[in-house]
Amino acid sequence: MSLSEILHYLRIGGFTLALLIVASVVALGVAIERLIALWGVSERSRALGDTVHKHLLRGDLAAARTASERSDAAVADIFLAGFDRFERTRGTCEGVDSAVERERAQVGLRLRRNLWLLATIGSLTPFVGLFGTVAGIMRSFKDLGLDVQAGGTGGTGAVMTGISEALVATAVGILVAVQAMAFYNYFQARLSRVLVELRLMGDEFVELLRERPVNAPSPSAPTPTAPAPVDTRPLPEA
Repeated sequence: MSLSEILHYLRIGGFTLALLIVASVVALGVAIERLIALWGVSERSRALGDTVHKHLLRGDLAAARTASERSDAAVADIFLAGFDRFERTRGTCEGVDSAVERERAQVGLRLRRNLWLLATIGSLTPFVGLFGTVAGIMRSFKDLGLDVQAGGTGGTGAVMTGISEALVATAVGILVAVQAMAFYNYFQARLSRVLVELRLMGDEFVELLRERPVNAPSPSAPTPTAPAPVDTRPLPEA
């Protein structure tokens, strides 16, 4: 299809075709934004998870919290929520698993941001294209009636061109829907895997926090100081 033909169909399609093109651009923009946001999210989370778990196995909760605060990984917020709850309960671990699970749900919502746009575009654009086709066919039959009134033969040639142009709207609507749904299904599959990994890392974090060494200091506990030496030398005689 040449450039002149494409421009011709764009001119004929009018508002409906322009709306479909805008929807296609929006879907592409959302896909690019999500690709950037999710780039390396699993790798960063696994790296932080390994670091925090090593510190917890040694009983160094302060180092584990510091590593979480310095990281931009998605799982960092989950670990910090667990540490905050752990400190509020003074090391009893009561409710830590609930706090971790709530934060994991919040992280999941942030990772799914704007995906509803892809689902909406994928489900609505075929109907928008069908509307454009119906409107184009109605216009073609109106032209056929005017041709008959003007003394024309009313043959199929009077409407075939208009109908073929109207069907372009349906074709474009289907193409935009395929594009949006392909992106949506890809991100859904990828996020499902990421959320499972976050759940496993959160569960392991809670287990290690509960099974930490008994003498391990709390992340907020002050470092104990050694007592001052006592002078045991006898006093001089008067």
